Amino acid sequence: MDGIERTLGACEDALAKGGRVDLAKLGFWKAVAYVKRTPGAPQRYGDRIAAIDRDAFLRATPIALPAWTGVALESLGTAVCAAIVAVAPALASPWREIAFLVGGGGLIGMTHALTHYVIGGLLGIRFTHFYSRPPLSPQPGFKTDYATYLRAPARSRAWMHASGAIVSKVIPFAVAVVAAAGGAQAWAVVALLAIGVVQIATDVLFSVRASDWKKFRREMRFAG
Repeated sequence: MDGIERTLGACEDALAKGGRVDLAKLGFWKAVAYVKRTPGAPQRYGDRIAAIDRDAFLRATPIALPAWTGVALESLGTAVCAAIVAVAPALASPWREIAFLVGGGGLIGMTHALTHYVIGGLLGIRFTHFYSRPPLSPQPGFKTDYATYLRAPARSRAWMHASGAIVSKVIPFAVAVVAAAGGAQAWAVVALLAIGVVQIATDVLFSVRASDWKKFRREMRFAG
């Protein structure tokens, strides 16, 4: 544990000097991986790791709001998009098809991070902020409270990461079914199905190396 103490101490010293800190260069994430593998270590170091992680995160994130703000905004957005899909069958073409596409696309965007939040909460993982990092990473997300994240079982952490990706893939197919039943023209149904297929292909090609599925695989390795 001496190595963990030295690494965390170095991170705390760097943060105390002010400015942005590259935790990876200081060995922080290697220390976190060690803590994940070591029984009892999350309980011992979780709060300290969370404080370092949160401090560095806030310095590197231009837009960081309380988590409840994101829950409210994304819940409202989800409700609006669901309402658009619900009223779409009553509209005349092509507005019917446009409504299905707009509502479906909006649901994909609104529910991804919100699903992480909901499933994480059910599994004991809490979140501190709703954030965005434009221009390179403008898509909003929820920042985990790393203490509760570390103390959750590895499989719970893994499925929290996977949950948003799963919901994002289900939605276009579900809306396509609703659109077909609601009398939408074939091109709109095909477009929704194509969105779902493209998302799956994107996950297979990229997400396993850089996003939710990469994190899922990482945490499942800790599950043994």
